[in-house]
Amino acid sequence: MIVHAPFPIRGRRLLLLAEGSFCAADAKTAVCLAMYRPDDVVAVLDSTRAGRCVDEVLGFGGDAPIVASIDDALRERPEIAVVGTAPIGGGLVEPDRSLVARCLEAGLDVVSGMHAFVGDDPGLAALAAAKGARIWDVRRVAETRVVSDGRGCRTGASVVLTVGSDCGVGKMTTTVELERAAARAGMRAAWAATGQTGMILRERGVAVDRVVADFVGGAAEALVNLEGHGAEIVFVEGQGSITHPGYAGVTLGLMYGCMPDALVLVHEPGRPHYKRLGHDLPGLRDLIALYESLMRPWKPARVVALALNTAALSQPDARAAIEAAERGTGLPAADAVRDGCTRILPAIRDALRR
Repeated sequence: MIVHAPFPIRGRRLLLLAEGSFCAADAKTAVCLAMYRPDDVVAVLDSTRAGRCVDEVLGFGGDAPIVASIDDALRERPEIAVVGTAPIGGGLVEPDRSLVARCLEAGLDVVSGMHAFVGDDPGLAALAAAKGARIWDVRRVAETRVVSDGRGCRTGASVVLTVGSDCGVGKMTTTVELERAAARAGMRAAWAATGQTGMILRERGVAVDRVVADFVGGAAEALVNLEGHGAEIVFVEGQGSITHPGYAGVTLGLMYGCMPDALVLVHEPGRPHYKRLGHDLPGLRDLIALYESLMRPWKPARVVALALNTAALSQPDARAAIEAAERGTGLPAADAVRDGCTRILPAIRDALRR
């Protein structure tokens, strides 16, 4: 079930396709590539923001131009076009399909995390074959049928799973920041990608939302054992939320597949309701108790820290939210992107020692 990129991505010139949506709320893949691969991004396509650069729009990501058309983008000599958006339903609809077609016509390799596969579109597949372009449909999962046996990682590495109060709160970015911080601290660290954006960054992983439900645990188990080789700690990118009616299945599958030794709860302060739903989010203390109780039949994995996504808050409001979360839960908290992991990582290391 583990997928490896069929061609190299890191170090190649990237065009990010984000027509009409180059912002954190609507183009997660494009935004994360701009954050973590700024030297590779040579252009972003979004006609509604054309004439600006990435840093002007996001506040990070370098000076790659935002352009209005594929012709404009081709002047930057891209090698790979990445579909940078993930609309509800995951369909490859206009204008995205036409943009992908133009990229293939120009001989660019295409990477797409959509649920609808570019390679299954006869017209696009024919274009790729004619131009010698390659396609990576990131979510295409091999049909390996493995059921988790509950043993988790057997390489000797400790496993830390990021879990969320909701979907889209920053579990992937927290995971990446934790792995980077651990490596800087001299630890042999690795991270496991479980969603399309993480897989593009890592160039391997498992898109767990495409795995048949019975085998999500087995896929997660295989993934932590792959990433655990040669590592002392593996950070696993969480998915969804245990209380979200749409995504709780993948959340629990990851928990029981990778069998974490510790959990980090990721939350966006100020978000009162589930994303695109009107139902209230539970309190942090209730979520912590729920996650820990679900792990308890197998191992005493505790939520050891909070990672708060404060991107929408001013610095004073972010500090107030972090302090309130610490008072309310008794756990260390920080924004892993904004503040670094100097409070979160020591809590993880202390918990693993115990």
